[in-house]
Amino acid sequence: MSDTPPQNPAPEPGAYPPVPPAPAAPPAPSAQQPAQPGPAAYPPPQGSYPPPAYGAPTEPPAYGSAPAYGSPSAYGAAPAYGAGYGYGAPAKTNTLAIVSLIASISAFVILPLIGSIVGVITGHMSLSQLKNSGEQGRGMALAGTIVGWVGVGFAVLGIIAAILFFSFFVATYQGYTYSS
Repeated sequence: MSDTPPQNPAPEPGAYPPVPPAPAAPPAPSAQQPAQPGPAAYPPPQGSYPPPAYGAPTEPPAYGSAPAYGSPSAYGAAPAYGAGYGYGAPAKTNTLAIVSLIASISAFVILPLIGSIVGVITGHMSLSQLKNSGEQGRGMALAGTIVGWVGVGFAVLGIIAAILFFSFFVATYQGYTYSS
């Protein structure tokens, strides 16, 4: 037996869990092999967050570089204002539909029966025009027509109520005479 302790004493069975061996050190670069550069470190863009710490890739995608900021040729130019996405100029709104809606709404404020009648007539005219043309305004024409018919109905009910009121008033006070 020797007086020096062993370099790697074997653990007693059941005393400690086994310890995995240490990983091998990478080989030292030789003079014949040039050192390979690692991934290039790109500075983060202004206002961006740092990459996550859970192992997400920090390299740029391998399919190419991103276009320069603000270059219109990279993705194409933006569509012109109001032109839509390649469908040409927007369709115009039918004028009779606008007149129908305005006349029908004004029937409740200014001209009770006349506004409703104008709204109904122009609403029906615009609906027949919209079937043949590519104009917009079907919703306004429908709203003008419906509100116009409702206004005509209220006007007719009002006229009937006025006639009944005055006929009741005349029948009640017909026999009375004023004497002093």
